[in-house]
Amino acid sequence: MQEFNRESNTLASKSINTDITSAAVELKVLVEQMREQIQNIE
Repeated sequence: MQEFNRESNTLASKSINTDITSAAVELKVLVEQMREQIQNIE
């Protein structure tokens, strides 16, 4: 999960295209939701 988070942060910070930046922000939200679901399982 940490790697997903790092990659989405990198994508968001290095992107100059607003569509890609928006997608990266959405990806960060989804990664956070996945992390929460994993915590619920544990």
